[in-house]
Amino acid sequence: MAERFSGAVLRPDDENAEVKRSLGEIGLNNFAPYLMNRLMARYNANLAEELKHMDMTTAKVRTLAVLSVTPSATINELSVFAVTEQSTMSRTLDSLEEQGYIRRQPRAEDMRVRDVTITEEGRAAFAKVWPIMYDFLLQMFEGIGEDEHRAFVGTLQKILRNVRKNEI
Repeated sequence: MAERFSGAVLRPDDENAEVKRSLGEIGLNNFAPYLMNRLMARYNANLAEELKHMDMTTAKVRTLAVLSVTPSATINELSVFAVTEQSTMSRTLDSLEEQGYIRRQPRAEDMRVRDVTITEEGRAAFAKVWPIMYDFLLQMFEGIGEDEHRAFVGTLQKILRNVRKNEI
């Protein structure tokens, strides 16, 4: 663990050296992408288990979550923010529309673009799921103080800016 904070994982000790650490040298428990994948896989598996009896999926819930905090979004925007492939998003939107949870409307200035909005039924459905999501959030951060949480989220936001490929 001390190696992580000495900078040896991210940078060689000698700033002029062109040394790339191997995964064996770093170790899985110090390889952030591995830890993030494990964390999100566990969160998503727990959430999926809870959603089974509600006729919901993680893709549907992510979509409703995004739409619950924005007036509207395009399918491309939803794919990015809900972290879902565009083909999966299309099927997800078809299902959510059939359930009456979303509405798709052509954009007045460009009829090729469809804006997706959440309906009151969609808000009600998301309101039933949100407490489950929030409980999982609290469980993940049990024993972690507010300052530590804020710093962690700030670091994640910086990392996201570093890896972002989309403008949104």
